[in-house]
Amino acid sequence: MYVSARSDYAVRAMLAVAQRHPEVVKAAVLAANQDIPYSFLQGILLDLRRAGLLHSLRGADGGYALTRAPGEITVGDVLRATGGALTTVRGVPAEVTAYRGVAVGLGEVWLSVHRAIEGVVDRASLADLLAPVDRPARDAADRPPCVA
Repeated sequence: MYVSARSDYAVRAMLAVAQRHPEVVKAAVLAANQDIPYSFLQGILLDLRRAGLLHSLRGADGGYALTRAPGEITVGDVLRATGGALTTVRGVPAEVTAYRGVAVGLGEVWLSVHRAIEGVVDRASLADLLAPVDRPARDAADRPPCVA
């Protein structure tokens, strides 16, 4: 799995909005606090809004807010909204790769990698990632699993 700058910025922006939930957060504040280029962030926020993860309010008091509680939005939701498929092989989603001959078993390996990644990012909610900031540290057994 390759995590692009766009995907990393998207998760960081969503965490910053989640931390202030249910408040509205201005894009300029997100950009400054997370060191994200403002013009780049604008496109990311548009993708997140189109995916139904954020809603925007116009005007002097406008900004962005989550459409659901932080515990209901996963890292996987954010990654799919900004990057598409979680796992690709030569630019093609792992689910549609096909091999012949001696490499026929390779497709199953890529699917296993895809399922492992899905298992991690779809279990880790924004609330889970905020927990170390907002609450006392949890035991390692209580944290979302991490793939090394």
